[in-house]
Amino acid sequence: MKKSANIKDNLSAASLIIVILIIWQIVTQTGLVGPFLLPKPLDVVKAFIYDMPTISSHLLTTLSEAFLGLFLGVLLGFIAALMMDFSDGIYHALYPILVLTQTVPTVAIAPLLVLWMGYGILPKIVLIVIVTFFPVAISLLEGFKQVDVDKIKLLKAMGADKFKIYRYIKLPESMGNFFSAFKIAVSYSVVGAVIAEWLGGFKGLGVYMIRVQKNYSFDKMFAVIFLISGISLILMKLVSILQKKMMPWIKEEK
Repeated sequence: MKKSANIKDNLSAASLIIVILIIWQIVTQTGLVGPFLLPKPLDVVKAFIYDMPTISSHLLTTLSEAFLGLFLGVLLGFIAALMMDFSDGIYHALYPILVLTQTVPTVAIAPLLVLWMGYGILPKIVLIVIVTFFPVAISLLEGFKQVDVDKIKLLKAMGADKFKIYRYIKLPESMGNFFSAFKIAVSYSVVGAVIAEWLGGFKGLGVYMIRVQKNYSFDKMFAVIFLISGISLILMKLVSILQKKMMPWIKEEK
């Protein structure tokens, strides 16, 4: 039943996308919207195919930045959540700083990072870390706080230390929160890399988009936009698969 429902949902989503593409093609083909405002879907596909070698080279740069920044962001977020849950003093000192980092727009931070760190990979990694570690830290911390207190008391009565409490109760019961945040962080990593490349860089999808925009090649720009969206969806799907592998008890419960 569940598989048939998933297939039905996927078909519905695919049908909606096809309808939108058909309407888009009709609107642009009939001239209701000029090509300088909205390129034809077929032109976008052609631009993607013809410029694939160039896009691929830029894509490798963006993905390497995104994966490295994502790894560091998730790692720092995980450590920050553990520290804040372990100590109330650390929580009250660190939590306002975490919130403060998210109140400043990304496009305002990026130029400063480029100014301080140059046009290399370092400012891009730092920006990706900033946008990815927050959802992981906050979501995982909420998972720790929502753990049943009675379970913790029971383990303490049996002589368990804090390490065992985290190992057998807090971490397993917080994995759902962690993977939910991980999906958000994965999508943020790619977008963060592209934004960082917009404001300073020599290679990457962001740099490519700036170049084609200056040449008014909007078909190529739309091709990259769809590519970024597709990559984000694929990465989120991979995280969901990883979640099922690491949390088999969820499947058993269902």
